[in-house]
Amino acid sequence: MPCSTQSGASSPGRFSSGSECDDVNTPFTDRSILFNDDDIDNAVNNASGAQYILVVGGCGFIGSHTVWELAKAGYNVVVVDNLSNAFSSVFDRLEQMVTDHYQNTSKLRPTLKLYRVDYRDEQAMTRILEAYDTPAPFQLSPIDPETSRTSSISGVIHFAAYKAVGESIRSPLKYYSNNVGGLINFCSLLGDFGIKNFVFSSSATVYGTVADMGVALREEHCSQNLTVFVDEDGKKQMVQPGCSGLTNPYGRTKWMCEAILNDLAHADPEWTITALRYFNPIGCDESGHLGEDPRDAATNLMPVVLRVISGALPVLNIYGDDYDTPDGTAVRDYIHVTDLARGHLAALKSRADRGFRIGYHCLLDLDLPRVS
Repeated sequence: MPCSTQSGASSPGRFSSGSECDDVNTPFTDRSILFNDDDIDNAVNNASGAQYILVVGGCGFIGSHTVWELAKAGYNVVVVDNLSNAFSSVFDRLEQMVTDHYQNTSKLRPTLKLYRVDYRDEQAMTRILEAYDTPAPFQLSPIDPETSRTSSISGVIHFAAYKAVGESIRSPLKYYSNNVGGLINFCSLLGDFGIKNFVFSSSATVYGTVADMGVALREEHCSQNLTVFVDEDGKKQMVQPGCSGLTNPYGRTKWMCEAILNDLAHADPEWTITALRYFNPIGCDESGHLGEDPRDAATNLMPVVLRVISGALPVLNIYGDDYDTPDGTAVRDYIHVTDLARGHLAALKSRADRGFRIGYHCLLDLDLPRVS
């Protein structure tokens, strides 16, 4: 069922890790969430005459920052999240942040709407998308039923994939089911509603062993199509489609999803699909109201470091001492989450060339001193 706090929300405190876990009343992860008629009627009334961006996984770390950037840019946002690894309080903070941002301006405050739904729940997702249907232009000649539907949802950003490498090795079918199977059914449903502007959250893990070769990565190093490009030495290179050295199910799901989306864009030129390959996001919005606070145990470096600093964890474990680095420990590429969120907005707005596009961004190397 949807939940929103567009008015009367208390002012949020600054982000604090793990403080709200026991207070959130959320449904079971694998349970279907249906709606009552009042919820759907409200959605229809809110959607009338307005354009929306649908963000699945919008309460997570990257998702919440992207929703915030969308709202600041004036977009109405529909958030779908089953809250299996996030908290509803994130959405409450977003509501208050948006209210505060627009309070002393003449601009109209965008609408935010949250549905506690698994994006794989076809029945629930159909109800949501039906609520944002708009009347199609009248045409005398017979037309394809799929192209006859229009929607006030003008774009979709997909953050609903599972992302833990270790878990993907232990539970590969869970990852293939959600990340790959879920994407196929989701895109099919979006197509039925004429929603074909899609931004996919991919990963630099699709580069596999190429990332360990000590050379600057290019999109062409992992291509879905036969690609010809000119390298740094001015030589023309030809790359066959494919990838090499994927070492875990998580990375393979991202590669498979890119291949599926590429095929979809080639088969139906109405689709505009952008896949963003990125490295490790860190940081938080400068307001301090958003941050990385998963329900599951934190595995990314920065939240673990912060929990050690705060005393929530006793030590920072460093894994590996034989990497080809000055001290033998790993060096990782990082990107600030706000830059990443704004990159998704840029991808969403870049619709001039329809088809399948790939982008990635490595912002900096974060080299922390070794803890002995």
